[in-house]
Amino acid sequence: MTEMIKVATIAGSDASGGAGLEADLKTFSEYGLYGMAAVTVIATMDPDNGWAHGVYALPEEVIDAQLKTVFKGVGPIACKTGMLGTEYAVELTRKYISEYKLDHFVLDPVMVCKGANQPLSPELNTAIAQKLLPLAEIATPNLFEASQLAGMGEITTLKQMEEACKIIAGKGARHVFLKGGSKLAQSDSSIEKGRAVDLYYDGQRFEQIESSLIDTTWTHGAGCTTAAAITSGLARGLKAYEAIVLAKKFISESLSHGFPLNQWVGPGNPSAWRKGFGV
Repeated sequence: MTEMIKVATIAGSDASGGAGLEADLKTFSEYGLYGMAAVTVIATMDPDNGWAHGVYALPEEVIDAQLKTVFKGVGPIACKTGMLGTEYAVELTRKYISEYKLDHFVLDPVMVCKGANQPLSPELNTAIAQKLLPLAEIATPNLFEASQLAGMGEITTLKQMEEACKIIAGKGARHVFLKGGSKLAQSDSSIEKGRAVDLYYDGQRFEQIESSLIDTTWTHGAGCTTAAAITSGLARGLKAYEAIVLAKKFISESLSHGFPLNQWVGPGNPSAWRKGFGV
């Protein structure tokens, strides 16, 4: 009997199902993996108030009990984080990843709910940088998250992305995948129209990872899905760059087949890649 490859996510639960650990588990499944989840916060959206977000943190002892189940009780080969929400969730994540010597750790440094403009907590962002970056095989920030991790102002150009990658790697991440996407395409005039450019850095070299810019507003959970796909690639034995390139194909297919949940939001479709990139 073939043993399933086990992976885990430490993240928030999105009640709408489009992002958070729900997106992670769907992605793990598409890669043929056995996914586990430790819930840190529960995110809700109010249809009676313009889809306003609510974030409810779980108690420390509840998160600890879940992590004990995942790491001591089962044992993943790879793990990712999403929205942690509290400094004690950050510390517990550090504790378990360190104690169980997990090499394949992908840090998706979620610092803001989609649609919001302010970080969840500057102190929390500092804790993530100090405690989790040194453990990360790959960090996957977007432009805003990279500016927070690097202690920079707004990042609007490829040159600034390179600077941020160097700083983030200097804080411990072995590989950095900085997502420029549609925002970089709008702010950097050197980017060819209609192209989405992300940047990979391994501490020595940069690689631009480009694709066609997908014209869609149904992007809920795109960051979570991308990080989960990278984690899945690592679990399946791919090198960091290979896992990122495959994940880029995965998320591009997903976003190309996105759909609306309601008048406010819509996710990609993680099962779309079965047509051309199935595992």
